[in-house]
Amino acid sequence: MKRPKLKKASKRLSCAKRYKIQKKVREHNRKLRKEAKKKGVSKRVKKDIGVPNSAPFKEEILREAEQRRLQEEKEKRRQAKKEQRAEKRKKEKEAASKAAEPTAKKARKVKRPSLRPYGSPLFQVIDASDVVIEVLDARDPLGCRCPQLEEAVLQRGGTKKLLLVLNKIDLVPKETVERWIQCLQQEFPAVAFKASTQLRDGVVKAKKRRIVASNEVLDRSRGAACFGNCCLAELLISYADKTQSEGSLRVGVVGFPNVGKSSIINSIKGSLACNVGIKRGTTKMMQEVHIAKNVKLIDSPGVVASPSNPPASMALRSLQVEEGGESVLEAVRNLLKQCDKTQIMLQYNIPDFRNSLEFLTLFAKKRGYLQKGGVPNTEQAATTFLADWTGAKLSYHCKAPENHSLPAYLSDAVVTEMQNGWNLNKIKTGNKETLKAVRFPNQASSIGFTSKGPTSGLLSVADIPEGKPGAAATEEEAEQNEESSEVITDGKPSVPIDISLSTAITDDAYDFNTDFK
Repeated sequence: MKRPKLKKASKRLSCAKRYKIQKKVREHNRKLRKEAKKKGVSKRVKKDIGVPNSAPFKEEILREAEQRRLQEEKEKRRQAKKEQRAEKRKKEKEAASKAAEPTAKKARKVKRPSLRPYGSPLFQVIDASDVVIEVLDARDPLGCRCPQLEEAVLQRGGTKKLLLVLNKIDLVPKETVERWIQCLQQEFPAVAFKASTQLRDGVVKAKKRRIVASNEVLDRSRGAACFGNCCLAELLISYADKTQSEGSLRVGVVGFPNVGKSSIINSIKGSLACNVGIKRGTTKMMQEVHIAKNVKLIDSPGVVASPSNPPASMALRSLQVEEGGESVLEAVRNLLKQCDKTQIMLQYNIPDFRNSLEFLTLFAKKRGYLQKGGVPNTEQAATTFLADWTGAKLSYHCKAPENHSLPAYLSDAVVTEMQNGWNLNKIKTGNKETLKAVRFPNQASSIGFTSKGPTSGLLSVADIPEGKPGAAATEEEAEQNEESSEVITDGKPSVPIDISLSTAITDDAYDFNTDFK
């Protein structure tokens, strides 16, 4: 039997009951209001009618009210800043407590992982390449050569070839470039090159080309101009046609950081194929770039300089400054020792200085690098100075050796084998055309620099030592610290120079010891 459905109770009320409820609610509310009135409590907030128009001195009253409001807001902001500073001090204390860990733990955390991306892929690039291009900075070609890298290429044997590319020739006097090309060609084929530093993607480049074509005069000395790319590209293509019956010729581009490896690849390609930057170590892994049907270029990370090198070589060729192994102030001091002071003064338009700290103080004032209170920011000045020397901006040069001799790992037979297969006449003709087209700086406007010779490099992470630099580097640093503690004047040591706030800002401060003794 089907169960009957139960009806839900209706919520409808009779009118009498509803009216009765409403009446009780009204009476209850009336009772609450009466009690609140007896106690003097009122829920209604009186509306601020403001200042009536008929009130005297209405404008002054409104102005005072606005000032009070601004002061209250200012006080709130001040209180918020106090809380922020307290929070910052708390975080700094926590960071200081964490920094007080044992030095061995810090070394494990910081030292090894930082250099790992730069050294490991180099052997892969050498093994995968048929031709290895070693890029040299024309300002210091000998200092850019890495004997370990060249020896590793020669030990691979087979048909591997080593080619030298002299980049940044527009920053060196013409006579110096010609002399260096003659010296380098006695060992390996050398190509003069001036890379473009203003390349973008292909669309932008095409637009620029159309704009330039409409102009009658073209300044070929600008950063966008590139010289030597046609010679190098034709040389590689012709070598690939001779040797590669199947497959493509793989060309590895290697060298120390900031010599222009990625810029050379971009200049040959004609577009921005590889990332470039002033900071050393921009390239961290291998990258293949097709420049022709049968030619591939392989970009590689920079070679890490060995800690046993002289401090000046470490400042120019290593990643030590970026990784915190050496301060920029020490790097600037080491570079200044290798230059003529007069040429530095003329280049940066600063007066005479007695040591590197005084030079950085004057340089910071000249550039406007000032901290709070007008104190010269020597750290920023040192960073700018180092960027000028490692980037493609400053003109300095090293003299080529007069009496050339082959390194220990080279012999006449190896030199002959490395030069076989290349069209040497084409290289010679291309270098002449490049040297005619480039606008070189004058000998007087270029800073003379004393090279420290070839720079030892670390090709793999396993070669990176865990401890401190070698004994030779330690002794040199100790000597430099002794020299920096005092200034030599006419062969006699004088008192240390104080470049403090008082001497940096008020140079004409009165010295009572001068007249009253």
